[in-house]
Amino acid sequence: MNGSPERPRLSVVRATLDDVEHPLEPFWRGVIAFRLLTLVTVIGVTLWHLDGYARPYGAAVVLVVMTLWTAVLSWGYLGRLPGLPDRRGALAVADLAVCCLVMAATPLVVFEAQLDAGTPGMGSIWTSGSVLACAVAFRIRGGLIAALVISAALVLSKWRFGLLELGDIELLVLAGLTVGFASRVLQRAAARLRRSAAQQAADAERERLTRQIHDGVLQVLAHVQRRGTEMGGGAAELGTLAGEQEVALRTLLTAGAPTTDATGHRDLGAALRTLSSPRVTVSAPADPLELPASVTDEIEAVVRAALANVDAHAGPEARAWVLVEELDRDLEISVRDDGPGIPDGRLAEAESEGRLGVARSIRGRVEQLGGTLSLDTGPGRGTEWAVRVPRPVRTQGVAS
Repeated sequence: MNGSPERPRLSVVRATLDDVEHPLEPFWRGVIAFRLLTLVTVIGVTLWHLDGYARPYGAAVVLVVMTLWTAVLSWGYLGRLPGLPDRRGALAVADLAVCCLVMAATPLVVFEAQLDAGTPGMGSIWTSGSVLACAVAFRIRGGLIAALVISAALVLSKWRFGLLELGDIELLVLAGLTVGFASRVLQRAAARLRRSAAQQAADAERERLTRQIHDGVLQVLAHVQRRGTEMGGGAAELGTLAGEQEVALRTLLTAGAPTTDATGHRDLGAALRTLSSPRVTVSAPADPLELPASVTDEIEAVVRAALANVDAHAGPEARAWVLVEELDRDLEISVRDDGPGIPDGRLAEAESEGRLGVARSIRGRVEQLGGTLSLDTGPGRGTEWAVRVPRPVRTQGVAS
């Protein structure tokens, strides 16, 4: 009895997680229900008018095709297997083509006099299910394009455009726009919820680590810094290093390591803030700069390489500033220091000597991202690396 109340709670948790990871699953189930109900309706209407058709057997063949295709759609839209790519967008496009073929059979099956009397063409409201499927798969644009395609097939199959056809077209366009907009809103809401859940989990883990580390590692680092400063000499340098590591560790515990969301994106600003130290100041926009995780990793590696050059060549007292700016379609990341600067020709000389750190770690990565790299330096005026990379656009695509 004590364990039984936990089972419904676990089921609710699993259902909630599934809804967040695949927010459009209810829409796909709704599309299937719509196709089944409209199929039954169209079969009933067609059988009612069957004796009056020009080719009754042709109408029966079309009904069989519609039934079989509805079974294929039901399996395809609901048969999403874990770990396999989602093919429902391609299936929705195929559905649109099948619906057009079904409607093209209208002049071969239905008498023109029946069409004049208002008898529906082949497929009738069943074909509007393809508009809903494209709207779920491709949002507003997909729903609108599918509605226009079905509308064109409706007019061409009946060779007439009256008030009845105009009303059908209006309903198709409204359905495509409404379902497409609702799909986009629901997907964005689920994405925000995923980010919020990931952030809450990261905050909880960071708080746990902070409690454990504060009484141990941080206090030891602070003690080493104080004792090193008191002793002077080589111990002072050791104390300085301990102080830097203490600040870096506190920053990591406060800001947290950047997490990758379900779509494979990471916050560039959060990733670069982990590089802060007493000698390194990082300034990034407060709003998340969500980029593909691979792009974020490459940019972070570029900044780390530039900061490593500061440590190696600018001296122990040099400070560095990392600035991230959002431009119209690009991101600009600059790394500036107040060291002695790089003498003219020094980089070319290092590259000729086989030391390819700057060329490979910075310039090569930037070129791989399709960006540009500029250097402003000179004796006595420090060094500034300016990296400009195109900001990838998040595509909406097909989502479940």
